[in-house]
Amino acid sequence: MDNMKIKELRIYRATSKISHPIADATHDISEIAFYILEAETVGGITGQGYLLSFHYSPNAIEGALKDLRKFIMEREYSVYQTQEIQQAYEIESEYFGIVGLQRWALATLNVALWDAYAKTLHQPICKLLGCHTKKIPVYGSGGWISYSDQELIDEVVDYKKRGFQAVKIKVGSPDMERDIQRLSKVREAVGNDLKIMMDANQGMDVPSAVKLVNSVGHLNIHWFEEPVINTDFEGYAVIHSKTGVSLAMGEREYSTVALRELIGRRAIDLWQPDIIRLGGVQEWLASAALANAYNIPVLPHYYKDYDVPLLATVRNPYGAESFDWIDGIIDNKMVIENGYAHLREGDGWGFSFLKQHMSEIK
Repeated sequence: MDNMKIKELRIYRATSKISHPIADATHDISEIAFYILEAETVGGITGQGYLLSFHYSPNAIEGALKDLRKFIMEREYSVYQTQEIQQAYEIESEYFGIVGLQRWALATLNVALWDAYAKTLHQPICKLLGCHTKKIPVYGSGGWISYSDQELIDEVVDYKKRGFQAVKIKVGSPDMERDIQRLSKVREAVGNDLKIMMDANQGMDVPSAVKLVNSVGHLNIHWFEEPVINTDFEGYAVIHSKTGVSLAMGEREYSTVALRELIGRRAIDLWQPDIIRLGGVQEWLASAALANAYNIPVLPHYYKDYDVPLLATVRNPYGAESFDWIDGIIDNKMVIENGYAHLREGDGWGFSFLKQHMSEIK
């Protein structure tokens, strides 16, 4: 009997212990929540993968995960057959399209299967893929538009006290002067030795993005993330040519189409792959390889607990985004010291969600 065969898939939901309402330029977020997909093998090994759901579309997300679970359990797959599963499920999902929630579900399974596979081999995933470092730079993320000035300052000062060397601030307020004031207050609070980045979450148009960059030039903004909608490739090119600011994007992408388009326009400086939107480990690595071929550093979106070990395998890692959202509900939070995240030593991804914080979805 193949002990690596998938015996069971279980779906859970969990909420961050520090969940509270937040907002950026385009979203009001009422809850920081996650879905976890747990794969168990015939040999009794379990692997987990999770997706960040916030409060959005719980019925649709659960439906996508349940549909995938049914598809897998009606067949015989082993945890190492990630490519075969992807190809088969893309064919199964073609009618309604694999881009969107069905891809999120597939990627969450992919991540869980990599976890289980590495555990059966008693190895961290990074070692399976070939590590070249034991730590990766991280930046402190947040700076939500919904914050009061004091909340904003408290957050960035705390990041600095904890050794972070860079912070990211949300922009795209209805009143641009508000963005300028917030960024100025942050620079004053952290001094000149900390890098400041800004993120509009696609909430601006090209003229306002150009104006904002030129208005905060004296604050030494390190890079600008998603100034305009992700499909406006020409808009990115205009912003880049008119300001010279480094541009980062990629978190909304389900493929490398945007990366290729922006490379052709010389309008991207940092690639931000989202492992769940892209489709899992192999798709993340393929996108990083394309970025590296054009000397574009890789700076992934959100999932540091997956991104840090993957970044340790690529040639040109720039860093990872750090949130503390899952730290209170997992068994082994990632160690961050002096602006670097240290790779975990455990098998697989090196962490699991704690059962007492997980509610099973039948």
